[in-house]
Amino acid sequence: MVPIMASFGDASIFYDTRGMPDPAAVPEAYEGVLWRRTLAYFVDLCVIAVIAVLCWIVFAVLWLLSFGLLGPVLWFAFGLIPLAYHTLLLSGPRSATVGMRLFDVELRAMTGERPRFLQALIQTALFYITVGATCSLILLFVLFNRHKRTLHDMLAGTVVVRRFPVRWATAQNPSPA
Repeated sequence: MVPIMASFGDASIFYDTRGMPDPAAVPEAYEGVLWRRTLAYFVDLCVIAVIAVLCWIVFAVLWLLSFGLLGPVLWFAFGLIPLAYHTLLLSGPRSATVGMRLFDVELRAMTGERPRFLQALIQTALFYITVGATCSLILLFVLFNRHKRTLHDMLAGTVVVRRFPVRWATAQNPSPA
């Protein structure tokens, strides 16, 4: 197993040449990801709600100033707020939304790199489509796989892992004694 070092922020995480670490070999990478991810999403909902309220005020003023002509365009844009929030933050330099940062988890491509914009967009769109179509029951899929990945993670080729798991990095690349 040859480790590949992916640097981001002020820490490094090591990945083997096949991609993400095996949960049996490095359980620290996935420890507590399920509950952290859930709580992070609730924080993100609150952040999205604040953004939506601010946008609603701006859109209402623009709607009035345009005498209602911009109404359909503005309300379509209003519906894209959650998609834009998740996509832009997941494809950003930290690979995590505000909630994910609070709970020390991040989204990674299966190669260990941060997801590109298109991959983050696909992952986010699949999340909203599958959750909406199944009334959130699809999220139970996470209970039946080793990497604790949801269906939209699998389809987008992503995985959520702990951010800077110190024991993970040292287990993959022990310091010379």
